[in-house]
Amino acid sequence: MGKPSAISAASVRARLQYLARSDDGSAVYFASQAGGNTAEHDGQYVWHDVTINDARLYPLSLDNQGFALASHETAITDFHDDQLLATTYNAELEALLTAHTGARRVYVFDHTRRAASDSVRRQQTMREPSAVIHNDYTAWSAEKRLAEILPDEAATLMSGRFAIVNVWRSIAGTVETMPLAFCDSTTLGPDDIIAVTREAKDRIGQIQMAHFNPAHRWCYFPRMTADEVVLIKTYDSAMDGRNRFTIHTAFADPSSADDAPPRQSIESRAFLFF
Repeated sequence: MGKPSAISAASVRARLQYLARSDDGSAVYFASQAGGNTAEHDGQYVWHDVTINDARLYPLSLDNQGFALASHETAITDFHDDQLLATTYNAELEALLTAHTGARRVYVFDHTRRAASDSVRRQQTMREPSAVIHNDYTAWSAEKRLAEILPDEAATLMSGRFAIVNVWRSIAGTVETMPLAFCDSTTLGPDDIIAVTREAKDRIGQIQMAHFNPAHRWCYFPRMTADEVVLIKTYDSAMDGRNRFTIHTAFADPSSADDAPPRQSIESRAFLFF
């Protein structure tokens, strides 16, 4: 295949990696180690050319499409300082998510830094962008993670509604390469996402992968700045018709200049209790 090309200022045409419908159930997602080799996943995969629209042009919500853009200035100047993340940044995100969702409690529990450059990734001990379509949790793995993080409270917290939301941002200026694409969750069919084992160095979990469906509507936020964040709902225990899962992936943006600086980002995961 040739290199994809931009088709308008408001959309691009690019290839995204789906799990093949012919996969025999052997798919396993292997989480890479920060600063180590990039991950290679078991299973059968297929690339599809899709149109990825400018999400800035559409009204979006976590309960419908599953993702939304927010303006967010931060006091953090060094996102590699874990102490600052645990204190100042966590508090900032708790305030942001409370204001955006109305959650009665927010608990930030994870930060992952990524770089679209092997040299930066190894020097800064970061992971690579994840370029296979996925959602971070299933119902089983979301409850498992809650039990691991808040074991003394998990049973009580699971008796009510809870969600997991990722907050994704650039930590190195404007995003010019390998942005995230998001599938509008209202366009997902009932058989489009399946549970897949996720293996990491210290634990076994589950994520979701996706089969291709031409009805999928893909979006991205071109040239995100350091004062913008994307909120991504990766799990919701509510079963009242609102969105529960959001598939997404990094992709090679055909509008990126050849000398564009590599994307560096941080994604922060939080439990939201309602």
